[in-house]
Amino acid sequence: MTATVILNPYANRWKCGRQADAVEAGLRRAGIDYRLRVSSERGHAITLARAAAKRGELPIVAVGGDGTLNEIVNGLFQAQAPGAGLAGPVGTVPLGTCNDLATMLGIPEGIDASIALMKSGITRTIDVGSANGYFFVNNAAVGLETEVALENDRMTRLRGVFRYLVAAVVTIMKRPGWQAELSWDGGDYSGSLTLVSVGNSRRTGGVFYMTPNAIPDDGKLDFIYAPALTRLQMFRLLPQTLKGTHIAQPVIHEHRATRLSIRTAPATAIQTDGEISAAETTEIDFTVIPGALRIFAPQA
Repeated sequence: MTATVILNPYANRWKCGRQADAVEAGLRRAGIDYRLRVSSERGHAITLARAAAKRGELPIVAVGGDGTLNEIVNGLFQAQAPGAGLAGPVGTVPLGTCNDLATMLGIPEGIDASIALMKSGITRTIDVGSANGYFFVNNAAVGLETEVALENDRMTRLRGVFRYLVAAVVTIMKRPGWQAELSWDGGDYSGSLTLVSVGNSRRTGGVFYMTPNAIPDDGKLDFIYAPALTRLQMFRLLPQTLKGTHIAQPVIHEHRATRLSIRTAPATAIQTDGEISAAETTEIDFTVIPGALRIFAPQA
């Protein structure tokens, strides 16, 4: 195969870019022909992936983290005609900060190990989520989690997963809140809101198991929501999210659905796969596309 390899040099705060030579050497050792493309700014990998997919230059491999893979998936789906069916295959060399989806799918760490998996040709078909038409493969959110993502972006001196923990603490101290209306398959809620976290997979931010029961190929999205919470409640819940035990608390409501519509006041940004994907809005619609993406990953 001749793979289109899209490398995000900024992933893991420029550490990924410093491993470009090692990635190319690993591809050559594995005997994989490739075309290397390097993204230059946020959103550029979407353009690169869309162009490659339209030319039929598959598979496409993301070298970076969850955000890089997210952009490649969006490029793939933008290149497809509506209802065109299964997209991909895509692969990932997980060199980002968190690599949540790769870890949850059992994609091995390390350049050579992840490339060997792609060389094997083993793939898995997973669902893809959509938030106002923007696609995601791991997690999406509005409310508190989105504010954490924004705070994380503003932190330039901290590195690694620790940055997400600090961002969470800072955001909790600010105690943002909304009024909202939620509706989903067979259910609805109206009232105060602190967070909504939507998972196609279990983990986000490297350590937070916000939707610990999510299954990436069950044709549904897991989501949790919570009404207005005090700072003390949020600080008590925070360590529980590291194991996913927070869903046992009465203030956390967990559901599984094929669609979720949210109306908020004031507006909220949307986080998809760890990145802010849309300007603030008061109307958010989540849907799932069952079995939409083929990815190089061990069989479930």
